[in-house]
Amino acid sequence: MTENPLKIASVTERELDQIRMLIEERSAILLDSSRERFLPARVREYLQAKRLASGTELLRLVRSCNAEYDALLERLLTQETSFFRHPAVFEALEKRVLPELYKKKFWDNPRTLRVWSAGCSTGEEPYSIAIAVADAPVFAEAWNIEILATDISRQALRQAERGTYPQRSLGNLHPRQVETHFNQAREQFTVKPSIRQMVSFAPMNLAQTVYLGRMDCIFCMNVLIYFSEERRSSLIQRFYECLEPGGYLFLGHAESAWKVPVRFEPVVLADCILYRKPAADGACLKVELVEGRR
Repeated sequence: MTENPLKIASVTERELDQIRMLIEERSAILLDSSRERFLPARVREYLQAKRLASGTELLRLVRSCNAEYDALLERLLTQETSFFRHPAVFEALEKRVLPELYKKKFWDNPRTLRVWSAGCSTGEEPYSIAIAVADAPVFAEAWNIEILATDISRQALRQAERGTYPQRSLGNLHPRQVETHFNQAREQFTVKPSIRQMVSFAPMNLAQTVYLGRMDCIFCMNVLIYFSEERRSSLIQRFYECLEPGGYLFLGHAESAWKVPVRFEPVVLADCILYRKPAADGACLKVELVEGRR
């Protein structure tokens, strides 16, 4: 009787090293020792899901098929996410950044607000940004709102484009926001067209340089942790060049732009730090303690 491959699937340390090298070579993503606790388990889970007996079989599969490589990468990088996952960040967006950008761009013709969600996963972040903009009374229909959402995972992007989420993903939203911006069918909530039309999704490997034009804000939260220090420095410099003068970069709590040789102005708001590109050449580096001053 044939053994059940679900019971015999295994992966050796050498095979794990080869998987790490393949992913770093193709996507510049560094699955280093800080992620040791989950990498072997997730690879074994994937072996079982694909009914493969070894890491060698997995390597053969992902090297021969881009779709299989993308599916493996999706499994290894999946993180739990939700709408308005970091409330302090979106409070800073709503109370500081959006009013400031409104005043700065009010006399532009046309009035355009451009935001990039780099590493958008399944779409909760860019849709949260769109909801924050829609709820800001100053941004009326006269504004062109362009939110570009990119991710390396095509599977995550397909889910993001569907815009349908379970109720647990909406836990940080006010009931009024859920009623205003979602259609409910049983236990599933779908983003309404008024929000969906603000967001454009596109596959992108951040290791590759693509010209996107100037942005007013860039969100790259909990993404840089997957890259080497050299790659992180290069990406932050790219973000700086991509931002409009006076534009903002949002990073995750475990990430910073302190060691990068670009002249961001750190802005401290409560328990989060934003990075602002100086509005004019020669602006001085400074830290603004706006809230929570002691």
